[in-house]
Amino acid sequence: MPRNIDTNQSGQGRRTGDDQGRNLFSKNRRGAGPTGECVCPSCGTNVPHKRGTPCYTVTCPKCGVKMIRT
Repeated sequence: MPRNIDTNQSGQGRRTGDDQGRNLFSKNRRGAGPTGECVCPSCGTNVPHKRGTPCYTVTCPKCGVKMIRT
């Protein structure tokens, strides 16, 4: 019986684009993960990063400047 060339080994169909068997999270990550700290670029205050809240939306509790991720 001839083999269908349009399916991969699992029979799920042809892989195209970014889904060619690579781990999509290994390159070009958007976020830095759930751990880390937010740091104030003005006064240096550190606060723990909260998952789901980007550091650039958090204001420094001491001086009110938007924080950055480390």
